[in-house]
Amino acid sequence: MEATRILLAAALSIALAGGSCGTGGSKDGAGESAAGDVKMWLPFNDGMALAAKEGKHVVIDFYTSWCHWCKVMDKETFSNPEVKKYLAENFVTIRVDAEGRTGELVYKGKTYTPVALARMFGVKGYPSLAYLDREGELVTVVPGFVPAKSFLPLLHYMEKECYKQRVTFEEFMKRKGECDSTRTTL
Repeated sequence: MEATRILLAAALSIALAGGSCGTGGSKDGAGESAAGDVKMWLPFNDGMALAAKEGKHVVIDFYTSWCHWCKVMDKETFSNPEVKKYLAENFVTIRVDAEGRTGELVYKGKTYTPVALARMFGVKGYPSLAYLDREGELVTVVPGFVPAKSFLPLLHYMEKECYKQRVTFEEFMKRKGECDSTRTTL
């Protein structure tokens, strides 16, 4: 599974190539988005509990307060009505300030600060989006800005769990949004 996760992350990074803020800066903060949209985003522990209860996939947005591309992602991607609707229907969305040094975030029975959780997930730049399956297992982390037109197909890919069938994102796009080569819709 680790090799699959690495290959998936590499393929998605290349396919979606967008802007990213490198690691750096040092402002501590808690829970609020760069754009201040708190309705869409849940705190980590609440979001993970809801995902377990509802059996939904999870998208974790690792951001920083100083990251330009995090703000662009809020303004251009997360505010897109189609993106918001699809996320609300199919995912639990969580936001974590990747530089936060306070707070107890519980994942797989271990407690982390926000900065330690970001490290544990392998976050190296911002924004970074972690995708978890319905069991709360990490599928991949995609670094950098992702425009709405690329983000929606990625969400469909994750929700349909094409990665479990070893279908690459590129193959998924060639198949017009299907994991199965005999069907084509998106």
